[in-house]
Amino acid sequence: MSAVERERRGKVEVLTINRPEARNAINGDVTAAMAAALDELAEDDDCWVVVLTGSGDKSFSAGMDLKAFASGQGAGIIDQHGFASITRRWFPKPIIAAVNGACLAGGCEIMLSCDLVVAAGHATFGIPEAKRGLIAGAGGLIRLPRRIPRAVALELALTGEAIDASRAMQVGLVNKVVPAEQLMDQALALAEQIAANAPLAVRKSKQVMLESADLAEADAWALNDGLFGEIFTSADAMEGAVAFAEKRAPNWQGK
Repeated sequence: MSAVERERRGKVEVLTINRPEARNAINGDVTAAMAAALDELAEDDDCWVVVLTGSGDKSFSAGMDLKAFASGQGAGIIDQHGFASITRRWFPKPIIAAVNGACLAGGCEIMLSCDLVVAAGHATFGIPEAKRGLIAGAGGLIRLPRRIPRAVALELALTGEAIDASRAMQVGLVNKVVPAEQLMDQALALAEQIAANAPLAVRKSKQVMLESADLAEADAWALNDGLFGEIFTSADAMEGAVAFAEKRAPNWQGK
C-alpha cells in the first residue's frame, strides 16, 4: 500500500495521502512519497494541475504523526522542501486541496501550501499548536495572515480553536464548500477548468501573483513585464489568437 496514492485524470494528477487509520498524519513514508511525486510532476509536461486530498472522509491530515516522531522518524518527516515535502516547495503548477475532513496543525499548513481549496461541508480548519505549548512552524503563522484577515489568523493561532467550513469560506480561506459526496467531482471540475487554459500562461500567472506579493511595486512590474514578454512570444499565445479567429478550441502545446 502506497503512503500517497496517485491517479492521472487527463491533464490532472490526483495525490491522496493514504493513511486513514492515522487520520492521514504525516510520517517519513508520506514525505518521501510526496517528494517523489511532486519532483516528477513538476517536470511532467503532461500534468497541468494537481489535486491533493486525504483518504477517507474523516481527515485531510492531522499533521505530524507524533508516534513516528517519538520513534525517531522526525528527520524523515521534513525534507529540503519542508514538512511533507511541500510547505517550503516552489511548485510551478496549480495545486488544489480537496479537504475531506479535519485539516489541522501540519495538515492545515499543507493546505495553505496549495493554491486553491475545495472543502467538504464537514471540514474543519485550525492550527492548535498553542494548546500543546508549540507554534505552527510549517508556515501557518506566515501564510494564514496572507490568506485571511489578520485578526482571524491571530484568533486561530492564539486560541488554537478550529473553524468550520462555512466560516472558512466566509473569511476567504477556501474557494468552495460542497457536500462531502461531491468533493472530488467539484475539485476535479475546478482542475479541469484550469487545465482547459494554456498551461504556460497559467503557470506564469501563478508565478507573478505569488512572487510579486512581497515586492515593491516597481519590482513587481519588472517581474510582470518580463514574464509577459515570454508569454506574448509563445506558440500558445499565437495558437490562442488563431483558435479564437477560427472559432475552434485551442490546441495548447505548453510552449
